[in-house]
Amino acid sequence: MKKDYYKILGVNENASQEEIKKAFYKLAHQYHPHKAGKDEGRFKELNEKFKEINEAYQTLSDSKKRAQYDRFGATPDFDFEGMPFSDFGFSAGAEFDPSQFSDFTDLGDIFDAIFEGLGVRQKRRTYKRGSDLEFVQEIRLEEAFRGATKNLKFKTFLKCEKCKGKGYDEKSGFNKCSVCGGRGEIKETKNTFFGSFSQIKTCEKCFGTGQIPNKICEACKGSGRILGEREVKIQILPGVKDNQIIKVSGMGEAGERQTAEGDLYVRIKIKPHQIFERIGDNLKIKKEVSLIDLLLSKKLEIPTISGNKLAIEIPAGFDIKKDLRIPGEGMPIFGSYGRGDLLVELEVKTPKKISEKIKKLLEDMPR
Repeated sequence: MKKDYYKILGVNENASQEEIKKAFYKLAHQYHPHKAGKDEGRFKELNEKFKEINEAYQTLSDSKKRAQYDRFGATPDFDFEGMPFSDFGFSAGAEFDPSQFSDFTDLGDIFDAIFEGLGVRQKRRTYKRGSDLEFVQEIRLEEAFRGATKNLKFKTFLKCEKCKGKGYDEKSGFNKCSVCGGRGEIKETKNTFFGSFSQIKTCEKCFGTGQIPNKICEACKGSGRILGEREVKIQILPGVKDNQIIKVSGMGEAGERQTAEGDLYVRIKIKPHQIFERIGDNLKIKKEVSLIDLLLSKKLEIPTISGNKLAIEIPAGFDIKKDLRIPGEGMPIFGSYGRGDLLVELEVKTPKKISEKIKKLLEDMPR
């Protein structure tokens, strides 16, 4: 009877390699035999289940084996000999000794070893990329309206100019690394609860280059970078919003030995304004007006963010509880040529005393 490897891993027949790998990770964590503790019966059950999961993974993770399985099915004499999981390194009823796995910090390290043993090598960085940096730049509302240019100065790691970021004197030559024999990699064997696994790791002595420089740069002590001050000019476009982030590529921290620089992220903070309140792309202003001026339809003088003043007449029948909208006098709409509106909130001030004559006129006014 054909074993259904797809069902064993809980994936469909069109599953990608990434989906198959994730399913295996999940099931391997769930059924690894050490969960049985000292329960011999439970140990045997988990051991058999784990072998079945591994058998399915070994077939479906290999494109040729998977194609053969899809066509002919699994053979009854499937051989585990030579597989990384074939023996597990323990027998039923054996006690778990944590000391033999002290090199691993968690289950993720065990799986790293497993997959490197399967030939799925993880590329490790030899040097550190420069860190990203973030700064807050305060600006006035007028600067957000017109746009602005700001110069930032800050201390960070810069590329060493003496060695051009290499960390060594290239003219002095190199010697073969004595640790890895010039290969740039070392083989490391570790005992895990799933058996013994060999890992190929980047040589920490030569950082994977296989060579040791004869002369390290005195200025940067071999790192390729030194602490200094960077100066960056940033352009703030009209209409920028509060908390908007401007990215400046390659202007963060320099990396070690010619690795990539980090990026600079500048967060814009707009200071509160004494007159205007920003609401999206619109601006709002409060305007005190006397009841008499309203009744006489006198024009109101309204300041704008651009520094001009507008003479505005209140329309007949206007509801003073609502904001008076002046189109196109708000903030620039970021990334376009349009502008928001200016909203005027009227604060009506009534007179302290009203003469009998004015009262009579008010009573005679049409409602």
